[in-house]
Amino acid sequence: MADRVTVIGWDGSPLTDAARSAVAAATLVAGAAHHLALPEVPPGAERIRLGSVDLAARRIAQHRGSAVVLADGDPGFFGVVRTLRAPEHGLEVEVVPAVSSVAAAFARAGMPWDDAQVVVAHSRDLRRAVNVCRAHPKVAVLTSPGAGPAELALLLDGVHRTFVICEALGTSREQVTVLTSDKVADHSWRDPNVVIVIGGAQAPAVPAGRGNPRVESTGWIAGHGAGFPPAVRGWALPAPAYATALGEDESPQLRAAQLARLGPRVGDLVWDIGAGSGAAAVEAAGFGAAVIAVDRDPDTCGRIAVLARRFGVQVQVVHGVAPQALEDLPEPDVVRIGGGGPAVVAACADRRPERIVTHAATRDEAEAVGGVLAEAGYGVECVLLQSVELDTRAWTERERAVRFLLCGHRPHP
Repeated sequence: MADRVTVIGWDGSPLTDAARSAVAAATLVAGAAHHLALPEVPPGAERIRLGSVDLAARRIAQHRGSAVVLADGDPGFFGVVRTLRAPEHGLEVEVVPAVSSVAAAFARAGMPWDDAQVVVAHSRDLRRAVNVCRAHPKVAVLTSPGAGPAELALLLDGVHRTFVICEALGTSREQVTVLTSDKVADHSWRDPNVVIVIGGAQAPAVPAGRGNPRVESTGWIAGHGAGFPPAVRGWALPAPAYATALGEDESPQLRAAQLARLGPRVGDLVWDIGAGSGAAAVEAAGFGAAVIAVDRDPDTCGRIAVLARRFGVQVQVVHGVAPQALEDLPEPDVVRIGGGGPAVVAACADRRPERIVTHAATRDEAEAVGGVLAEAGYGVECVLLQSVELDTRAWTERERAVRFLLCGHRPHP
């Protein structure tokens, strides 16, 4: 194993004294091409081009002498430190940090970032990063080849956002560009880059000098710029919390069971088909998931949009009739079906979400829906839910609701 391993972050500024000392003593230096070209790298040191961090870590583990790993930004923030310290490599490292590329990007934009979500985008799972951009008003995306600004913008089709694209931060080629998402795919972008995606409900102002008023809010916990306002506690809230009437198939108790089976989380895309009052869509968005609410009634769609704004969450509302309205939607992770019957269930199953949750008023309808899910290869769970709302002043029954709750679970490979 190397006698000493030092990981040095570089943000384009001159190396610190500690970093210079470590590099001068190194007999092995790993980094990208622009790192290995730094004049401080000793001429006699072995140089490793940092493509695969795993391969470099194995070589460092075999090295006898002092090793230095150079990385852009803060190497402990979505950087090489995690891989180097992994048990399979057994490396103990000293870290000399620098300003992270995310911090630098927000500094260039003149924006605070304690309320931002930060995600890493890879081509193999880009949709997760896109779903976070759908669900939150301020997101920093650390991109990679094949998962850059253009690909992000294309997958956000139909969702308006503003992109602040920071290319080659800390170098002489640094450039910051502000564009609306519909224009981003028309350009070519240099790697590496960081993209700040802003917009939607409770959206922050774009960088100063762009002709927009600056509206910033204070917070107390990082990464929580979106979600229910602090005054709202809990979920599966009753109708008065939404200042709207709930349909007969939208009791808070049924909604609680549906959301529990869906399990919406950050990075997911939820379809809410036959969204009705929008309560389920808004609450799913409150868990941090991206949500698309579909309903056939234009007035209902308008009310859902207003409700989402009032609760400060992002919900994309689609006016249309399922299953036809579902054809051009991005792939869902989980689906709630508030109406449409077996035909809509079958159309959703064809898109292979992890879970499909719906309900039925009668046993015959439940059997039909369960049969469609089973035929599509889903495991089927069905329970009969009965809730009775009581008037606590007289302890008399106020309202009774009985529904079959069905959940289709896609088998894991």
